[in-house]
Amino acid sequence: MSMGFGGGWAGGGSPSNPGGGLPFSGVPSEMQAGVDRLLAVEPPHDDPDVGFSHLASLEERRRLTLWALLSRHRHLVFSAVVLVVVLSVVSQAGPELISYAINHGMVRPDLAVVEAVAGVYLAVTGLSAAVQWAMVRVTGRLAARVMYDLRVRIFAHLQRLGLDFYTSEKGGVVMSRMTSDVENLQQLLQDGLAQLLVQGLTMVVIATVLFVLNVELAVITVLIIVPILAVGSIWFQAASVRAYAKVRDGIAAVLADLSENLQGMRVVVSHNRQARNRVHHRNVLGDYREAYDRTAEINAIYGPGSQLVGYLAQAALLAFGGNMVLHGELSIGALAAFFLYLNRFTGPIQLLAQQYTVFQQGHASIRKLRTLLEVEPAVQESPSAADLPVVAGEITFDAVGFGYDPTVAVLRDVNLVISPGETVAFVGPTGAGKSTVAKLVTRFYDPTSGRVLIDGHDLREVTLSSLRGQIGVVPQEPFLFAGTVRRNLTFGRPTATDEEVVEALRAVGLADLVERLPEGLDTEVHERGQSLSSGERQLLALARAFMAAPRVLVLDEATSNLDLQSETKVEAALDVLLEGRTAVLIAHRLSTAMRADRIVVIDDGRVVESGGHLDLIKTGGTYAKMYATWIADVQGEAGEPTVHFADRKCG
Repeated sequence: MSMGFGGGWAGGGSPSNPGGGLPFSGVPSEMQAGVDRLLAVEPPHDDPDVGFSHLASLEERRRLTLWALLSRHRHLVFSAVVLVVVLSVVSQAGPELISYAINHGMVRPDLAVVEAVAGVYLAVTGLSAAVQWAMVRVTGRLAARVMYDLRVRIFAHLQRLGLDFYTSEKGGVVMSRMTSDVENLQQLLQDGLAQLLVQGLTMVVIATVLFVLNVELAVITVLIIVPILAVGSIWFQAASVRAYAKVRDGIAAVLADLSENLQGMRVVVSHNRQARNRVHHRNVLGDYREAYDRTAEINAIYGPGSQLVGYLAQAALLAFGGNMVLHGELSIGALAAFFLYLNRFTGPIQLLAQQYTVFQQGHASIRKLRTLLEVEPAVQESPSAADLPVVAGEITFDAVGFGYDPTVAVLRDVNLVISPGETVAFVGPTGAGKSTVAKLVTRFYDPTSGRVLIDGHDLREVTLSSLRGQIGVVPQEPFLFAGTVRRNLTFGRPTATDEEVVEALRAVGLADLVERLPEGLDTEVHERGQSLSSGERQLLALARAFMAAPRVLVLDEATSNLDLQSETKVEAALDVLLEGRTAVLIAHRLSTAMRADRIVVIDDGRVVESGGHLDLIKTGGTYAKMYATWIADVQGEAGEPTVHFADRKCG
């Protein structure tokens, strides 16, 4: 069914994509067979059983540790451990085979023995390669599944956190947790842990073999290596923990500064701040570089130092082992095997140093992510919360007090009742607490004292989803998501039909705009809707609220940033949107407030006046003074008082 809005298919797709979604031009016929084959093996990602709850599950509340991440995939962990053990044992057969070939096929020449040993060596090498391939495959799957679970858990937690968290925390820091910290963990799980286990177990296997070959030589060489490396490893662990914690903080600061500058680029350019911002970013990068340089210094000491210890052990082996060969106490083959094993014993030490760096980075990331996941939402849903029934829309403020900082009150003892279907505008000086009232109605925050009720239901005793499912919010700066116009319109009701979409567009006066768009409803809007004007974005936000069919509307000055023509269109759309609904208007313009059934004046966190426009004018109080100032401004700008629609509402 065609929509009639240029170029859009019903359902948001195309003939090749009747299920809807993003606009799609279709698959060429010559490629369709290949696409069908891919789709046949593609695992489903849209699990209908996946939902969201404002109450974190026991699994989600579980403390984040490395084992907690791995324990959900025990079968893969078990497979990886088995493969690590097999690889560590099989890969050490080579020196013993070489020793046998030297003693039985070279000291006493026997080509058949050498050929047989070579064949076995080749088979062992092939087996080792196969086991290593399987181990990489298993650890890759394990890392992918663990990271999937972790990203979903973090994202769900971010959805639960309140506005206070996003007010105090920088967006770039949060992004660094979801990107660099998670990627560090992925590297650790995909390669680091397996290599740590392989190299550690390899050292154990080799040490065992050395003692089997010759106890005296093993004691001499191991006593040189192990104590020195133990002391070095203890120092390395303590120093690297501190260093990599600073590295994680440093990259978070870099991303936070970058994110802030990108989002505020218009302000940066308009105030000619590029040079100063560059200097500031260089300083932030400098702190990050210094932290990373410290990790390089630590690795530069530990890595070469470990290698030097290995060389000293080889020198001792050559002196003592050569003397034993000369006296017939050790065969040449055994000495050769000892050298090869000792070289393999020091090799893992170098790799352990490298992989321990990966481990420390991953462990530092776990601590950062754990700190994020342990942040408790300021607004929490009660375990006994019940669904809010369909409401008429009566809003009651019962002795409400609130402060963003508990020591500084923003609202004080607010008592107010808004009747069902009534439109109430809140006006007052900047910082008086008007927007805070709206945030309490939507339960973005909870009052520090008193109660907020809808139809007699305390908001803290109902589920957040049932509450917000009946409240529509239109902010001062409407936020549009990158995607199609259709996706933004149906954001609150993804199941809305095309007829409902058309009705919403016509109700707010957007039908003409959509018809002018190149692809109608399937036209892509840029990030934050920057391809549309302020008025068009605001009208889309109103249409989105209309589509959600809320019982209560909260509008935070929906016209304050618009020109006169756009404001007129938005006001006409508001008339349609507010009809039959309870509405809370946060008004910075008195022209908006005068449209309301009642005006409430907030000053210093208290309700100082309440009534109709004309009644408040007659009272001669705070509102009358605000109105007189506004009229004077209007006269100064236009040369005569122009009250617009005030006469329509209050005349």
